[in-house]
Amino acid sequence: MAGLLVCFGLLVATGAYFLLADILKLPTLAATRAVIQAAKNGKPKASQLETLLFQLSAWLAGKLTLSDYTKRKTAATLQSAGIRLTPEAYMAQAIVKAGLIFSGGLLVLPLLPLLSPLFVFLAVAVYFKDTRTASETVRKKREQIEAELPRFVATIAQVLKASRDVLRMLEVYAKNAGDSLQSELQITIADMKSGNQETALLRLETRIGSTMLSDMVRGLLAVLRGDQGVVYFEMLAHDFKLYEIQRLKLIAMKRPSKIRKYSFYMLACFMLMYMVVLGMEIMKAMGKLF
Repeated sequence: MAGLLVCFGLLVATGAYFLLADILKLPTLAATRAVIQAAKNGKPKASQLETLLFQLSAWLAGKLTLSDYTKRKTAATLQSAGIRLTPEAYMAQAIVKAGLIFSGGLLVLPLLPLLSPLFVFLAVAVYFKDTRTASETVRKKREQIEAELPRFVATIAQVLKASRDVLRMLEVYAKNAGDSLQSELQITIADMKSGNQETALLRLETRIGSTMLSDMVRGLLAVLRGDQGVVYFEMLAHDFKLYEIQRLKLIAMKRPSKIRKYSFYMLACFMLMYMVVLGMEIMKAMGKLF
């Protein structure tokens, strides 16, 4: 009986989807998959589920209305994270995923009523996780860039003693920079070549939103305006070096807590080994007594 109800629910859901797709004039799955594959630019082929999610998100994105502040903030975050979606499509994708999980909870409600609250909590968790994906990506990218800034600033301090060509300085360093900083420097270099150099540096500062990067950009702007900048960058390199040492100390302090759980696992294994040996000896002794 339960199997029949599940099959009936799946058939009804499939039929309702095709009817709604025809009424709402949604594109076919093949056309949507082709669009996703073209946007991925050589990445693995899009799955049926991913195509369906994109299709539903694209339809819902046209119905969503975001405030101007939320739209600007989300658009800037998505651009920094490298996610090629509009703010409406990004929010719609999170809503669709959460809605599908919630719908799954409604389907199993007649069969497993005790599990239905789990689907509700899972839907809420997925929604908040998806809406924070871009922010988390930007945060990790900012941390990677800040970890490399001490070396970058020290290099600038040395180069300024011989040259004050900021554009050339960025071009040379970008060849050996890390992935996150390299991509941002390449964008800034192209922006400086095609427009105003000061504006390009200010855009770099705005995209990342890092106080350390702001200090570096402030020094580069001073160099472009005629300041020597050597003393400023030497002091900045000293401060960034102290920050790097502090960051490494924090990482080292976190290592014992990560290792501690494995120590407990080893202790449990040793205790289990002794308990097994003791149990076997007790069983042998009991066999001789009886």
